[in-house]
Amino acid sequence: MKEFFSNKWKYDNIILYTAILISFSLIAYYILNSGYSMSSDSRRFARWADELIKLNFNFFEFYLIDKITIRPNLFFFSVPISLIALCKVIFVNEWQFAFLLLNLILVFFSLIIFVKSLLIINIRPILISLTLPIIVISVDILIWPRFILSDTIYSFLVIFSIYLIAKGIVKNRFNYFRILLIILLLIATRPSSISVVFAIIFFILILNVKILLKKRNVLLFLVTIFITSPFVLSLVYLFIEQNFNGIPKIDFMTNMVKDGMIIHDRPETWVDKPNYFVDVVYIYFLRIINFFNPYASTFSITHIILNTIQIFLIILSILIWSLFGDYFKTQDKMILFILLLSLSVAAFHSFILIDYDWRYRFPIILPMLMLLPTSLEIILKKNKLVF
Repeated sequence: MKEFFSNKWKYDNIILYTAILISFSLIAYYILNSGYSMSSDSRRFARWADELIKLNFNFFEFYLIDKITIRPNLFFFSVPISLIALCKVIFVNEWQFAFLLLNLILVFFSLIIFVKSLLIINIRPILISLTLPIIVISVDILIWPRFILSDTIYSFLVIFSIYLIAKGIVKNRFNYFRILLIILLLIATRPSSISVVFAIIFFILILNVKILLKKRNVLLFLVTIFITSPFVLSLVYLFIEQNFNGIPKIDFMTNMVKDGMIIHDRPETWVDKPNYFVDVVYIYFLRIINFFNPYASTFSITHIILNTIQIFLIILSILIWSLFGDYFKTQDKMILFILLLSLSVAAFHSFILIDYDWRYRFPIILPMLMLLPTSLEIILKKNKLVF
């Protein structure tokens, strides 16, 4: 057993690369066997891709079409629309299957980057190998790459941004050109990327604030963010209500709060309509909690069990880190960034919309699963099991 967990075990890389291939093969088999799926957003993307093709990929003119009715601007969908347009031009009638294959390629490289990011921060390969089966049984990872949507592209960019942050933490120096490039791609892929961009910039700014990185202060900082987020969102809600009433896109968000909506199109999760400020705070608090909820009344037993296993391991990882982390080391900083990223995404979508099938949780599944091998590495080193 001692040799099994050793950093110098001769078979660890073989096991790791074998685990990557097996994991991807299982994911690819399930997705290919299920086939691609088209949603209402997929059809809208396809229509925009047709417009881009008609304009001979003239993006300046493309961004000007329907600028009155389309909010936000089409620039914020540039990457997925461009890729769909290319698939349509190159593969014609088979463009949907081609896009599905593109999603699978991105899933493969996401797994590679997942592994590389952990190796950079000195997580032993055997611990990463033990995490890969958890990825395979993640329902979100088995579902969303099937869709002709921006989700898989966006998730790939999120995990790639984590790789850049990991390299910056280890070298104690960030490549700002690459970070700016990935931020630009994130923004051009999905409007809600603002939450990820905020987490990246905020983490870089606080990384050298030594007093904040003390164990007690880090925990206090994260708990404070979690507790105050519903209050901040409620204040933003009141500001919007008083100053921006009558704008359809904004009214759509505020009206959901007025209805006591927690999860979109799931009335069983809704609460009474708010009458006071504290009621609005309560709604946003429930939304942030429910962003990570593994249960829904329409989910199958298998779906609920797999989701529960996933969230249990994530919570266990955070608990291990809170007990054994010292917050100055590379692995602790990585966990801090992932938690900031997760809270930022959860808070943003709690304000905007938590979709019926928790679609917007998908991009942070891989980052959150990185917590497991990282926390296990911390506890092994804490107990002098470095070998």
